[in-house]
Order: sequence, then C-alpha cells, then structure tokens
Amino acid sequence: MNASPTEFPAGDHQYPVRVFYEDTDAGGIVYHSRYLNFAERARTELLRDAGIEQSRLFAEHGLAFAVRNCSVDYLSPARLDDMLEVRSRFKALRGASIEARQEIWCGERHLVTLDLRVASVRVEDGRAVRMPAALRTVLAAYVQPSTED
Repeated sequence: MNASPTEFPAGDHQYPVRVFYEDTDAGGIVYHSRYLNFAERARTELLRDAGIEQSRLFAEHGLAFAVRNCSVDYLSPARLDDMLEVRSRFKALRGASIEARQEIWCGERHLVTLDLRVASVRVEDGRAVRMPAALRTVLAAYVQPSTED
C-alpha cells in the first residue's frame, strides 16, 4: 500500500471508458446495468492507484469489498462509441465501510450519478469486518467530504 496519495485532477479520480457494441441495445443506447460495470472498474482503478491491490487484500487479510448499497440517478443516455469519464471520490470512511460518489460524464454532459456504501467483508463468510489500520490510513488520504449533498 502506498504511503502517500496520488494526486487526482480536480480532486476526483478519473477513469476513461469507451462504449462498445456489447454495452448497448439494438438502438445503440447503453444498457442501464453497464453503468454499474463502468463504476466498478473505476473504483478498482482508484484503489490500484492508491497502492491497494484487491488480490493482496484477499490473500493477506481474507478481506474483500462488496457493495452494500447503491443509489443510481440516470440523467442522460450514453451511446455506442461515446468516450466516457467516470469521476470517483470517497466521501466518508467508517470502520468497516466507505461511502463513495461516482459520476459518469460524456464530455460536458453529466449522464449518471451513483452514491454507494462499500463494505469491508471477510471472504470466508461475507460478514462485515473492520478494515486493518494500515488500509484505513491509506484510504483516509482520499476522503473528500461532499458539501453538495
């Protein structure tokens, strides 16, 4: 795990996503469930950029992250071949969970907002468990409380 946080432009982690044919319906509109996939990839890359490899969490701590709650607001559709950007930030860190906001944009067009609570769980039984202190320390550097909620 990194000791110092990676700087994210504009305060958010930014992850690019191209919309492929497999992401769309017959009319070229992105399936609503694909936005969840895009957001999951972006959260994984945010952790990776913070020096946290989920496979190491499994192996060394028997720990995984699981979405506990997700609220999605679909504002505008994405289409085939669009270049999207998933902007992610952690809003709060608790003993066994992280609150996050993710927004998906296409250029200047805001498409989707996701508000999530991600729980730290034991791999063996799926029960919530406090994150190790070292992990909490790394994640705390990325928390940006939101004033817009």
